[in-house]
Amino acid sequence: MSLVDKLNWRYATKKFDSTKKIAADKLQTILDAAQLAPSSLGLQHYRILVVEDAETRAKLRAAAYGQSQITDSSQLIIFAAETNINEDFGKKYIDNVAATRNVPREALADFEGAILGAINARTPEQLLLWAQKQAYIGLGVLVTAAAEQDVDICPMEGFDPAAFNEILGLTEKGLTATVIATIGYRAEDDDLSKAAKVRRPADELFIHI
Repeated sequence: MSLVDKLNWRYATKKFDSTKKIAADKLQTILDAAQLAPSSLGLQHYRILVVEDAETRAKLRAAAYGQSQITDSSQLIIFAAETNINEDFGKKYIDNVAATRNVPREALADFEGAILGAINARTPEQLLLWAQKQAYIGLGVLVTAAAEQDVDICPMEGFDPAAFNEILGLTEKGLTATVIATIGYRAEDDDLSKAAKVRRPADELFIHI
């Protein structure tokens, strides 16, 4: 199937088959794709948690209004935005660029200046919003990669971020839960899996100028 066919096949899965688990190689492919997601200035302003532990997921389900996907899916994926984006964060990124591309760090001085300038020009609130927006880009890549691997996924905002942060100890790590997704395989009796996909007509959605 083409990518469009795969995206037409996928839907926000409401009921997972708890007996089916994603093969390790498929899961790794999906995570590899998420690692390659674009982000502003390449900073990757978030961390990605892969939660499998049953006890932890039971606690998180209670903090997600009891939604069954949290515990019935194969894995729960959490995008947690960085809350301490500062000069040290930017300098560490430049260190990584220099090491990865095998270039002298001093050759990246102009780029480093641009990175630090972008960070210092924002308020703490703007930095957090910036990070959270990047997390959603990562989520989009994750959704697409899951579909490409014939794996079901449900992006979710219906959870209490403060409770997730407490359960997972994210605040101490300089992170805050931003958006989540459950991945696995749809249950045969999930009626929504057979429903027609509803989208705005192309002539209403797209504006060609």
